[in-house]
Amino acid sequence: MIKGRQQLTLEAARSVLRGVGMRCTAARIAVIQCLNAAESPMTPVGVVDALGEYGFDKSTIYRSLTELNGAGIVVRLDLGDGVRRFELLPLESDGSSEHPHFMCIDCGKVVCMSGFDVELKGRSKKARAPGIMSEVLVRGHCHDCAT
Repeated sequence: MIKGRQQLTLEAARSVLRGVGMRCTAARIAVIQCLNAAESPMTPVGVVDALGEYGFDKSTIYRSLTELNGAGIVVRLDLGDGVRRFELLPLESDGSSEHPHFMCIDCGKVVCMSGFDVELKGRSKKARAPGIMSEVLVRGHCHDCAT
């Protein structure tokens, strides 16, 4: 779990959904709580597996992820490996992931790099185009693959 992240209660999850005008369905609440408890961004299959005991249909989970992304509650990360991953955004977020991620080039493991601040600076004013959001991804070898 990201340092400092508290367990998201049922009422808090409902409040998040109501805050963006969405209905509080059991699947949406379960997806929000699942992503909140995750230590790193999750694939749709990972979310389906994590919520398997609750009997949600796979398509319901996929649709919930898409709707929550569209509402700005979660962000979909496309890290260049063809695998979609989802991450719950902080409540005060501007709709983008606020921390860099690390991806192992050997095993594909993705982890959040919390506690890091990254500032992108261009060399000229043209390089700093307003309205451009960036995802910072660090690639390398994780501890397990490096040894």
